[in-house]
Amino acid sequence: MLKEFKEFALKGNVMDLAVGVIIGAAFGKIVDSVVNDLIMPVVGRALGGLDFTNYFFALKSIPPGTATTLDAVKKAGVPVFAYGNFLTIAINFVILALIIFMLVRWINRLRRADAAAPPPPPAEPPEEVKLLREIRDNLKSR
Repeated sequence: MLKEFKEFALKGNVMDLAVGVIIGAAFGKIVDSVVNDLIMPVVGRALGGLDFTNYFFALKSIPPGTATTLDAVKKAGVPVFAYGNFLTIAINFVILALIIFMLVRWINRLRRADAAAPPPPPAEPPEEVKLLREIRDNLKSR
């Protein structure tokens, strides 16, 4: 069983999948940063300085003296309906899906271009072969 597992784990597809998952996780962090640090502040500013991370409904009364930020309310133990956080994550997903779609589309175009390319012309025969053909043709004509 250990031998079979080793063969399975060392196959190219499993290793490619592992590399893909690791790169995908890192890429997800990059997209998350782009959305949280670049896009959402611009969108919030365009909509009047709104911070989407603090958009929530408290499902229980907020204790007096607690700040009305999402983190403070959560730390106070108040259950919240954090739709601003959901909106940010949904935008993350849309951007990530768009980037992956464009990447797959680009790869498919490259594959189609390779498949549609004409085959290379046949290689020129060596000089000896040309000479032998010439001799053969001369002998046939006599």
